[in-house]
Amino acid sequence: MSFVVSIRIGAILAAIAVAIGAFTAHLLKDKLTPDLLEIMKTGATYQFYHSIAILLVGVLQLVANRKHLSLISSFFFAGILLFSGSLYALVYIKYAELIAWQKIGIVTPIGGLCFLAGWLGLAFLYSSQNEK
Repeated sequence: MSFVVSIRIGAILAAIAVAIGAFTAHLLKDKLTPDLLEIMKTGATYQFYHSIAILLVGVLQLVANRKHLSLISSFFFAGILLFSGSLYALVYIKYAELIAWQKIGIVTPIGGLCFLAGWLGLAFLYSSQNEK
């Protein structure tokens, strides 16, 4: 993922996180149980944090041009899709009572692992042993 793509995707995903947060707080608060509202909030929060991470990695790509930054950005993107996306899907599935799809939650930890891979990749990329 190039720095331009990272910055665009990060900005778009951050905007979507804000929209989901507002949609949840204003339009879904009377329709969902407190547990489901909390799940939506968690998804939007993690999406927002990691959208900012993608933006920051895009800036690092622009100024540092380290080859693994693209992969790190991709890990954050995959984490958002798998972690936050599975939480949003889980809320919809539980709300709509779609029993056959309730195992979607097993995808969430894979997204969490993608987030961890992104953060640890960033830490190791900039460790003293890997300096240019």
